Amino acid sequence: MSKVLPGTKATRSELLRLKGRMRLAERGHNLLKEKRDSLIMEFFNAIAEIKQARENVEATLSEAFSSLTQAKMIMGPARVVEFAYASKVQAELNIATRSMMGVRVPVLSVEQHVPELPYSLPDSSARLDTMSIKFREALKALVRLAEIESSVKRLALGIERTKRRVSALETIVIPRLDATARFIKLALEEREREDFIRLKIIRDRMEVEQ
Repeated sequence: MSKVLPGTKATRSELLRLKGRMRLAERGHNLLKEKRDSLIMEFFNAIAEIKQARENVEATLSEAFSSLTQAKMIMGPARVVEFAYASKVQAELNIATRSMMGVRVPVLSVEQHVPELPYSLPDSSARLDTMSIKFREALKALVRLAEIESSVKRLALGIERTKRRVSALETIVIPRLDATARFIKLALEEREREDFIRLKIIRDRMEVEQ
């Protein structure tokens, strides 16, 4: 049951102020519903992207480990490890954010610094180059998957927060403002009736005295 706001004064200025708050609350409610719906749409779009991103990760990792196995078979495991240590490949993860309907989601990118010819060509195999390329592709795919999964989690939290705010406006704020406005309106009408009756009584007495 809606309750009248505490400390409410039954005056016309208070009624006008409450009507202004009602308009703001209703406008905010509509905007929040639009935000909630947009976030839900973005959430399901991201969910759809996750499936593709996971398939891409699985495919690139499968190709990378297949190339690794082939390089080990041709060069031997020890030589592959030796070249891996000598390659001095570096990867730098860049983390930024962007706003999606007021929700901050991550933007991830990876920069891979690969020195030119980190190993001797006569002592290596083309499979080593293929393996290196495939693992770099797999790393990019993993970073992309991490970005999408993190975005999904943040969007889910944003949706939940927005739903709570919409619900609070629908079930608490707007009903209480409406109940308070109706209370003031009834009080003013009752006061007007009392004033009318009082004036009528005074007028009747004055007519009798005349």
